Order: sequence, then C-alpha cells, then structure tokens
Amino acid sequence: MVYLENSKSLLMKGINQLLEIKDAEIRLLNLHQCEHAVDKSIHIGGAFSATIPMVSLFYGGIIEVNVENPTAINQDQFVLSKGHAVATLASIYADLGYFGMDILENSRSISSILNGHPGPVLPGVHVATGPMGQGMGVAQGFAIAGQRSPQFDVYALTGDGELQEGPIWESVMYANAKKIENLCVMVDNNGGQLDNVTSLHFPYNSLGSSFSSFGWKVKEVDATKYHSVYEALYSFKYEPRDGRPTVIICKSTKGFGGFSNQMNNHKTSLSSEVLDQECKLQSLSRKNKEKSFCEFFNQLVFENERTTELLKKVALNMGFEMKWANSKLVSVDNHIPKVRLKKASIRDKAIQYAQDKLPILAKGDSYAANQVIESVMKVFAQDDRIFSVDSDLSSTSGLQPGVGFVDKSRAHNVGVAEANMMLIGEALSILGSNVWVSTFCPFYDWKVLRRIAVGHQERLEIIHQGGWLSEGHGIDYTMVATAADLETQSNGATHMGNDDALLMNEAAHVKIINVSCPQQLLGVLKWIASGNRGIIYMRILRAPSEVIYGHGFQFEFGRAYAVTEYENTHGFIVSTGRGVYEAMDASSQLLNEGFSIDVIDMPTIDVEAILKLYNSGKPIFIAEQNNGYLWTNFRKILMDKLESISTHNLNPLNLSQNGDIHYIHSGTYAELADHYELSANKLKDKVLSVIKS
Repeated sequence: MVYLENSKSLLMKGINQLLEIKDAEIRLLNLHQCEHAVDKSIHIGGAFSATIPMVSLFYGGIIEVNVENPTAINQDQFVLSKGHAVATLASIYADLGYFGMDILENSRSISSILNGHPGPVLPGVHVATGPMGQGMGVAQGFAIAGQRSPQFDVYALTGDGELQEGPIWESVMYANAKKIENLCVMVDNNGGQLDNVTSLHFPYNSLGSSFSSFGWKVKEVDATKYHSVYEALYSFKYEPRDGRPTVIICKSTKGFGGFSNQMNNHKTSLSSEVLDQECKLQSLSRKNKEKSFCEFFNQLVFENERTTELLKKVALNMGFEMKWANSKLVSVDNHIPKVRLKKASIRDKAIQYAQDKLPILAKGDSYAANQVIESVMKVFAQDDRIFSVDSDLSSTSGLQPGVGFVDKSRAHNVGVAEANMMLIGEALSILGSNVWVSTFCPFYDWKVLRRIAVGHQERLEIIHQGGWLSEGHGIDYTMVATAADLETQSNGATHMGNDDALLMNEAAHVKIINVSCPQQLLGVLKWIASGNRGIIYMRILRAPSEVIYGHGFQFEFGRAYAVTEYENTHGFIVSTGRGVYEAMDASSQLLNEGFSIDVIDMPTIDVEAILKLYNSGKPIFIAEQNNGYLWTNFRKILMDKLESISTHNLNPLNLSQNGDIHYIHSGTYAELADHYELSANKLKDKVLSVIKS
C-alpha cells in the first residue's frame, strides 16, 4: 500500500511539472497574440490568472474532448463564461489542433475569427460569451443533456467579477435543486475587475459559503500552484458523486504568472520593450522547468520504472516529444501542432412524428392555445430531440404538460428565473435539440437574447462560408410568448405585452410570429418542427379562440392570409392575433351597412402583400392591439421599396395614441379593447368615418 501511495505521489509530481512546462508555452502564445493583435493588446490580467485552471483542465487528463469532431455529443463540454480569457483559450485550442497557429495573429481585426471574446466563429467554440454571467447557465444546460445517454461532464470557467451578475445565481440555485452533479465550475477568483484590478467592487466575505448555502460541493484552492488545482479537478472527475454540482474557487491575482506588473492590468497594450523582456523571462522559466523535470525523471528511472512509463504517456498526450541522450532524458519539446479538426457532419433537424396523431381542430370551434400546444407536444416529444423549459407559467404555454407527458426529464421548469430558462434552452439547442422556452411576453431577458442571437449569427456565418460547421448547426430555439397584446387583461402594467413585438422587431435573427387562429397555431408548430428555423418569437393568445382556417391550412413564414375576400372591396383591415377576430366582426357589421371590407391576417410580415395592398389605392386600416408592430413594418417596407409614398389611405389603429408610446394598465379584455377603440364596434365606426369621408 505504501508503495502504491508513493507511486501515485511521484506520478502526480511529474504531471504537475509537465503542466508547468505547458504553462510557459501557453503564456508565450498569449504574448504572441498581444504582439500581433490589431490593437496590440489583450485582456492580459484575466488571461494569465486563468492559465493554471485551464491548462490543468485541458492537459491534465481531466476533460475528454474530441478535437476532430467537437460537435459530437459523446464528449465533455467546456464553456468559457469568463470571455475575457479568450487569449488563453485560443492558445490552448491552437496547441490542441482545433485551428492553425496563424489564427493567433491579427486577432481582434475585422478579418480575424479570433475576437475580443469567444464565439462559434472560432472552431471548437460552441457559445458566444461576455463575460456577462451567462456562460455558466449554458454550461448547466449542457450538463442537463450530459445526464442523459451518452453521459458526459461539463466544465465552465467564470470570473469573480462576473459573479456580480444575477443570472449566475439563478443557475447556482437550479443546478443543485436538480442534482446536476456532472457540472464543475471553476471560479477565477483573482480579486479584481475592470475599474479596479486589485479589488472587487463588492468583495465576497465567504464565496465558498455562498455556494455551499445553495448546496454545492465547494473546493477552495490556491490557483498559483498546479498541484492544488489539478487535485481538485482530479477529485471531481474520479471520486464518487453525491448529487451536488462542484465549484472550485481558484484563488489567485490578476496577471498571475507574468513577470512585469504590466501583466496585472485588466486589458493593456504592451510595448515592444515589455513584450521582449516578458517573452525572454517566460522562455527562461520554461527552460528551468524543463530542466527540473528532466532531473526528476532521470532519477525516477532508477526508482520506479512503471511511473516513468506512465509519465511518457502523459507527456505524449500533452503534445510533448521527449528526447534522449545516453539513455537520459535531455529535453521535452512541444510537437508542432497540426490542425486535427474536421468539418462537422450535416445535422438533420426535422422532428419525426406521427402526423395522424396530431389534434384535429374543427372550424368554428374554440380552443385555447396552451391546449393545442400540449396536444401537439405529446406527439412531437416522441422524438427525443424535443425539450421544453418554462418559467413558472407552464399553465399558459402547454409545454411542460405536453413534453412531460412523454418524458418529464425533457420538460423543465426553472421557476421565476427567465434568464436561466433562456440559457438552458440555448445549451440544449446548441447540441442539436429542438427547444421551446416560454414565459409572458414582457418577461424575456433582452441581454440574454441578444447574446444568444450573436452566437446564432456566428454559426450561420460559418455555415455560409463553408467553415467548420455544416448545415443544421444553427439553433432551433422557439420562444413561446404567452398572453400577447391585450390578453393579459387585469394583471397590471408590468405584465402587459403591448411593446414586446416592437422591441423584438429590432433584434437581429429573431423571427416574429403573431398567432391568431388555433389552426394557424398548429401550422406554425409543424413548420417549426421541420427544423432549421432559427430563433422564433411566437406570440400566442391566452383565452380560447375560434378556428378560422380549414384542416388543410399550411403556414408559410412571410405570408399573409385573406380571411374575408370580396370582389369589389371598399378597403382592408390588416391585423394579427386577437385583433383578427375584432376585424372579422367589424367587417361583418360593415357588410350589413353596405360596405365590403376585406380582413387580412398577417402573422408574419408579408412584403408582397403590403405592396399589393398599398397599390390597390383603397383605404387600409392597420389595426393591432400593441404599440404598432405592423404599422412600423408597413412604413419600413413602403419607404424601402417605393420612390414616393402617399399616406392618404394608410390608417394606423393601435395602442399608441397620437404617437404616444406608453404602457397599458389593468382591465377586462372588453374594457381595454373598447378604451383603445380596437373593439369591433369601434373599428366599424373608424372605418365608416374614413370611407364616408
């Protein structure tokens, strides 16, 4: 037993010494990036303090990754939530063979794929991160997937400054509650941030106790030494687990491992003088560490042959080549890295389901949207790529009861934590699932959505350019926005979804769908299930609504639908959602008074329909129960497509009064629709006054 313990101790010592050699090489690559960056700078302080944790993880035999195929599901995942340490990540990924060393030059420039923060434009990177307290939530989502088959572990690196962000603690709370024991978070506890590199704005009295209070397994280590970080990671990887996620608090200082105090800054441009002296000292440090290891190894040859054979394998796995002279180890050189990554295989994203099992909706009958979604999800979820994440409002979405009916492990509810909901959903969609998240319209987190969309854009760019990702590696991510427009009714101004569509209208890569009829909703769900639809913002009604369209209805994105058509129409009412029903009622009343008005349902913006309506020369009433989403797009399209525009026949009717954008208060649906003159009776009066004039 003593021999075995001694053998393990010697092996660990040798591994730590090899890690120290690799440490110097990674720091030299970081300095190389700085020297050749477009602005001659990197986030040096955080990159250097993160080096020991990241080198330990990637070279210590801890994380198991497939460099050739980083999109394969059967491997561990890593998320650099602390995006400022991208230089260290890039140096390691170049050394491992995710991409060539040439990528490390000219970073941060418009022509480079190596930006100031990581994202999917960089081969092997799955998530665009900040740091904004969001990468940890994505890592948690990966870990949820990793508890299914095939199982894998997930590692994330955060910064201590980043822990001031709220989403971090949403994830901390959820991870233990759901026993996500395959999640290991390393906190780069370097004690500084941007405005003060030597002290946090809000120093933690006991960071470990904070995590422990949420039920996490806590390891606090000296991150200025390899053996302490490595042993903590080794413990997570190989010791029995008890249901708790693990956090390793890596105590260090900004810029640790650098020689000049210039390394201690948050971000800096290093002069040629500082770079030269730092590179010389790092090279000398590497030489001394190499010499120390060779002496240790040569002595070990005579004492423990088995351990030396294991160290040879470890060195080879780290990318080292051992050279000998007179039967003695004389050098440990780094292999010239070769690009090992291969282009990802095409992903088939179409959900497989039994068409004949879908609900049949009778024209004229009424159904609630959540009931339709629940019924459809019971069918869709037979495909194990369907996941749902609700935030304590599953009764309005139908997702959790639908997906959970088939497999409750794929139907998640995060409670009142919308940021965490969105982050878990993003992670699952990155891995190839068709993911549905849901909450009330106003509750989606804009900052989280924007970062998700940035990552999705980078994926689309790489696919289009023929890079490391192939077709099908965008995300299928549907936000089910419940209680749209006036549907929230008496809940109060904070819950009213009258402005969300306009806000989402300005977000790149977000496809907005305003659903009216239950049959239309069924068509939208089937369209999304066909795959590769990207980021969808689907606004649905809360109260039951009547089926307008027949059983054969097919949804097409970018198409409007004529609900009523008259041969000699006097004008048009264009609407969405609940407004379509008010428009239909108004049209019926107008017909009794001798005026035929066509109703156009525009769930998505139809450019051709807008131009055709305008060119008809007849009055157009854009009636919508929000601040003017359709009206905004009418103006945008007409301004873009036509040389001159007459507003004579354009009549916007929405919740903004005389251009006054505001929030709306409580009331019954009937009260609100009447107050804002969007009820059928008031619409009829508006149309009559315009037509008669």
